[in-house]
Amino acid sequence: MGLEGLTSEQKSVIEKARKRVVESIGKNMDLYGVNHTTGHLYGSLFFQNQPITLDDMVEDMGMSKASMSTSVRTLVDLNMINKVWERGFRKDLYQAEADWFQTFTDFFAIKWRKAMEINLQALRKSLSELKRLAANHAQDERLHQVLSADIEKLEMAVGYYLWLGTLIDKLESGEIYEFVPKERADN
Repeated sequence: MGLEGLTSEQKSVIEKARKRVVESIGKNMDLYGVNHTTGHLYGSLFFQNQPITLDDMVEDMGMSKASMSTSVRTLVDLNMINKVWERGFRKDLYQAEADWFQTFTDFFAIKWRKAMEINLQALRKSLSELKRLAANHAQDERLHQVLSADIEKLEMAVGYYLWLGTLIDKLESGEIYEFVPKERADN
């Protein structure tokens, strides 16, 4: 809802509260490798009560259209904002995902799955190479000691990433909330 019809004091309190949340979201997103400006955009869109265009976002935040487009694409890729369609409207409209449980799930599932896949690929390739080296030099005791230690560490790391994959699956399916229920604060 817009702030039309409110007193300047009421508007000031609301704008200050919103700005604090937007800043907090920007700082939080920065911690997870997303540009703080992109976090500010999500925060700003969160307080919009209707979908808005890229041009509206540029005007609202004072960013270049190219920077805004990059931030929008990042947020769409993370499922934090959605492109929506409105009858009779020719420009793309965007709206923030308001369900923070879903936003958390999508954000971390996307980030963790990518990291898991990259790391598992590297671990498995390295394990294969080290095991092949061990098989080709089975009589070399010193080499066997070094390889055994490395192989054990890499197999433990593979176990971690397989566990992470299960956690991601539980996040995406919503099963995680059976173990950690969604609770609403009363304050």
